[in-house]
Amino acid sequence: MIDLSSTDRTLLADSLRKACVENGFFYLRNHGIEEELIQRVFEGSRRFFGLSLEEKMKLLRKNHRGYSPLYSEMLNSNDNPKGDPKESIYFGAPEDISPYGNLNQWPPHEVLPCWRSTMEEYYKTILCVGKRVVSLMAVALNVDEDFFEKVGAFDPPAALLRPLRYPTGEIDSSDKHMHGAGAHTDCGMITILVTDGVPGLQVCRDKLQKPQIWEDVHHLKGAFIVNIGDMMERWTNCLFKSTLHRVTQPTQERYSVAMLFDPSPDCVVECLKSCCNESSPPRFPPVRAADYLKENYKVTYGDQ
Repeated sequence: MIDLSSTDRTLLADSLRKACVENGFFYLRNHGIEEELIQRVFEGSRRFFGLSLEEKMKLLRKNHRGYSPLYSEMLNSNDNPKGDPKESIYFGAPEDISPYGNLNQWPPHEVLPCWRSTMEEYYKTILCVGKRVVSLMAVALNVDEDFFEKVGAFDPPAALLRPLRYPTGEIDSSDKHMHGAGAHTDCGMITILVTDGVPGLQVCRDKLQKPQIWEDVHHLKGAFIVNIGDMMERWTNCLFKSTLHRVTQPTQERYSVAMLFDPSPDCVVECLKSCCNESSPPRFPPVRAADYLKENYKVTYGDQ
């Protein structure tokens, strides 16, 4: 449990380090984002996913922005050989803080009024929260608190905001054994998740243990769920754990909103000097963030 209202930054960094080393997942409390804004995000998401498939397909994913329909993603071919029975939509940085221009795809205002302004407001506020968390991680790793800013992880902001829906009614009876999202690790720095409270998220703390032991991540009202991604694991030489997780097939419709903090495309991810020595040399070569993400997208989306 990481409480961002704490004034003891050293104790906070120590607690964060313990969570990242032992679990790779933690709750984030007193993050400063109003519940009213979060509820507007979920209300807009429900309205969007309630649109006809024809309307949603007008926003089909391109340039990593837009709508991703049922079964279009495959996080784990063993869990879900035909793809994950979930749908989502991706948004990047709002146009006024993005150097890439207007890549985001939005439903027409008359179809879904106010959703764009709500999601852009949420993106900017959760981006600030993520920067605070990553700054604390830097302190926990014994580097300057602005280390990740200085290496260009947020310049420009490359985080993707992703509302998701896990349906029940549209799933074929033959697919009832499938997971809502197959077992996977996230490929970025961190992910900050908020859910509607419907159960489903599970973690496996030791991915090498056989059989794997899965634990439920319980909903905690007012708290975000944060997990470490693969690139943060690479930066820390596996000190911070990119933990395996999945979503079980829900018994009722489930909504969540994930903010995927990917480093900026040209940011080079290489082992921190504080995380390696002669007896523990770097386990991974340096990699440009865009190149690493491109390979991961191929696995998840095929040739899209």
